[in-house]
Amino acid sequence: MSEMKYKCIGFDADDTLWENENYFRETEQQFAQLVKPYCKKNAAIESLLNIEIDNLKDYGYGVKGFVLSMIEAAIQVSEGKVSNEVILEIIELGKAFLNKPVVLLDGIETVLEKLYNKGYLLIMATKGDLLDQERKLAKSGLSKYFHHIEVMSDKKEENYEKLLCHLEIESRDLLMVGNSLKSDILPVVNLGGSAVHIPYHTTWVHENVELDKSITNYWELESISQLIAHLQL
Repeated sequence: MSEMKYKCIGFDADDTLWENENYFRETEQQFAQLVKPYCKKNAAIESLLNIEIDNLKDYGYGVKGFVLSMIEAAIQVSEGKVSNEVILEIIELGKAFLNKPVVLLDGIETVLEKLYNKGYLLIMATKGDLLDQERKLAKSGLSKYFHHIEVMSDKKEENYEKLLCHLEIESRDLLMVGNSLKSDILPVVNLGGSAVHIPYHTTWVHENVELDKSITNYWELESISQLIAHLQL
């Protein structure tokens, strides 16, 4: 690839810039412990997952919707017997989640700094709760590298089309970098853009998809540090 082939490089946030999914899995385990008197651990987590996915249409993505889903799951698995004390503990789990430290993934700031200094237009394009993502970005210290921040309700083709229109660039000018094939890679490639998939060690089951081996303009790297070599900088 030649230098500056892309006008814009987009980065997902959660599990691309900083750690996130492991906090969900950790909180799931704590939830299962709270409802242990009513339900076995695996059944509790399965119930929570099903409720989360069903609630996406109403709450969208993010910690707040996750907390509401935990409360609903606790009521469901206990058949309405869950105590007010447990509900309060679930709410406290959510508050603790929202105040988790922001841990940057190895090498991410070095990569962003180099791309920024090379003159690339960098954007953060993520989904989730606006307030939570703004908080994490502020704590991360990475905002100085980004020309634009976009917190989407979802990351489907139509969402990326709106983003491209706002940025006034063509799809071929965008390289998207992220950990989710479903949210970060396929929609962009389907629109005619390019994408780099950097898998994270933990992925929410709802984000898992089968990849069509025939797709083009897509690459998989082991770590963000390899992006510089991939762009031949």
